[in-house]
Amino acid sequence: MTMGAKEDILAGKTALGIEFGSTRIKAILIGKDNTPIASGSHEWENQLVDHIWTYSLDAIWEGLRDCYQKMAADVKEKYGVVLKSVGAIGFSAMMHGYMAFDAAGELLVPFRTWRNTITEEAAEKLTEAFSYNIPQRWSIAHLYQAILNKEEHVKDVAFFTTLAGYIHWKLTGRKVLGVGEASGMFPIDIHTRKFDAGMIEKFDEMTAPYGYSWKLEEILPEVLVAGEEAGTLTDEGAKLLDVSGNLEAGIPVCPPEGDAGTGMVATNSIAKRTGNVSAGTSVFAMIVLEEELKNVHPEIDLVTTPTGNLVAMVHCNNCTSDLNAWVNLFREFAESFGMEVDMTKLFYVLYNKALEGDADCGGLMAYNYFSGEPVTGFEEGRPLFARTPDAKFNLANFMRVHLFTSLGVLKTGLDILLKEENVKVDKILGHGGLFKTKGVGQSILAAAMDTPVTVMETAGEGGAWGIAVLASYMKNKAEGETLDAYLDNRVFAGQQGETLAPKADDVAGFDAFMERYGKGLAMERAAVDSMR
Repeated sequence: MTMGAKEDILAGKTALGIEFGSTRIKAILIGKDNTPIASGSHEWENQLVDHIWTYSLDAIWEGLRDCYQKMAADVKEKYGVVLKSVGAIGFSAMMHGYMAFDAAGELLVPFRTWRNTITEEAAEKLTEAFSYNIPQRWSIAHLYQAILNKEEHVKDVAFFTTLAGYIHWKLTGRKVLGVGEASGMFPIDIHTRKFDAGMIEKFDEMTAPYGYSWKLEEILPEVLVAGEEAGTLTDEGAKLLDVSGNLEAGIPVCPPEGDAGTGMVATNSIAKRTGNVSAGTSVFAMIVLEEELKNVHPEIDLVTTPTGNLVAMVHCNNCTSDLNAWVNLFREFAESFGMEVDMTKLFYVLYNKALEGDADCGGLMAYNYFSGEPVTGFEEGRPLFARTPDAKFNLANFMRVHLFTSLGVLKTGLDILLKEENVKVDKILGHGGLFKTKGVGQSILAAAMDTPVTVMETAGEGGAWGIAVLASYMKNKAEGETLDAYLDNRVFAGQQGETLAPKADDVAGFDAFMERYGKGLAMERAAVDSMR
C-alpha cells in the first residue's frame, strides 16, 4: 500500500478533500482507488458574539492552513515525499448560514452560521410566499431577515454565499456552489438543477419596496452539479492553502458541497429510493425522492444530492445523549460495588437487553429532549421518564424505551414521508454511534421505518472523504459515467455490510409506542413549563 500510495502521489493520481465541520476541520488525501492515504485535522469552536454564533475569518484561514499542513506532514512522514500537487481538490463545509460581501470582496457582517435561530419571521414569510419550506438556517432566510430588520449592510451586498462557497471562491476565483450545497441557500428547480427562477422572481417582488440596487440572481453563486469542473487553484489560492509554498497552482477543483451531500456520497446513498440515517448526539434522515412532495411540511427540509436529485431531510436535535446518560448511571452503579467497567461491554450488554423487551416497551415512556425539537413543537427540552403503575418495568423494557425514544422525533417526521406522502424507500444505510453495538440500533431503526437497514462493516471516513471522492469523480469519471455508477463500481465495490430486515412484531410495537408518544407530549410540555 505504501509504495502504491507513493506512486499515486508522485504521479498526481490523488484527490484531496477538506471539510469544515462544526468542531473539526479535516483533510483526507485519497489514492487512485479512492482509499485514504493521508490525513490531517484541526479542532475549532464557534463563538457567540453579539448574540450571533460565528467563526472569524482568521479562525477559518488558520484552521484551513493548519489542517493542510498536518496532512502534508503525514504524507512526508509516511512516504518521504514533499506534497507539491494533487490530481484534484474539493472543499466542503457545514451547510447554510450567511456570508455577505460588498463589491470589493469585503465581509459586511460576521459569518452567521447554521446554528443561529434568529430568522423565524423571515422563514415563515418565505415559506408562505414560495409554498416551499424555508428553514431558519437557510441563507435566504438570513438575507431576508436582515432586510426585514432594515440592516444597513444589505444595500451594499454584491455577493452572498456559504462557508464552502467562500473558501472555494478565495482559492479559485470562482463564485460557484455544488447543487447540494446550493439547495441549502435557496430552493432548486430539480428540472434545471439551478436556483428556482420563479421563486427568485417572487423574492425580487417582495423586496422591491426596499429599493436595493441589486436583484437576487445577481448576488447568488452559480450552481454546478457533481462532475463539472469548478475552476482551478490559483497562485494566490495555493499560497493561502499551503503557507510553505510547496503546493503548485493549476489543480482542478470540484464544485464545493455541503456536509449533507458529502455524507450521502460517503454512505453511497445518492440513488433514488435510498437514504441514510446518521444517529449520534443528534439524528437526521435523508431520503432521495422519486418526485416532488405533494404538500409543504415544516417538519421536512428539501435539499438535493450532489447530482441534483431531490432529498427529503428530517433533522432532530436529540438522539443518544439521554441514552448515554442512563448507561453512565449503570456504570456508576457497578463501580460503586468495586467493579471495573468496560464501557464497550456495558453498551453491548444493555443494548442487547433491549432486544429481550416487549415489542411496545411494556407501557413505559421516555423523552430524550436535552434541547428543543422543532419537529414536535418544542423550543426547549427536559429529559423525562414515566410509567403507569401496571407497566412492565424491567431492565429490558427500560433500555428498549430509551432506544425507541432516541428515534421518536425522527419517526414523527418520517411518518409524514412514508405514510402521508407515500414515499418509497428500498434501502437505508445507518451510521453513527447508535449503530456501534452490532445489530441493536439497526433493528430498532428497521422497526421504526419498516425498511431494511444496512450498516457497513467499516465506518466511512465521513464528509472529508466524501468531498475527496467527488473531486476524484470529476477528474477520473469515464464518458457518461454517473456518480451512482462511479460509487457502486469504483468506490464501494466489494465492501461488506450487514442488512437487517424489519420484524413485523417490532414494527407493530414501534407504532404502538408512537401512539403513546404522541399523547404523552403533554407531559414533556408540562416539564418544560414547570422545571426551570
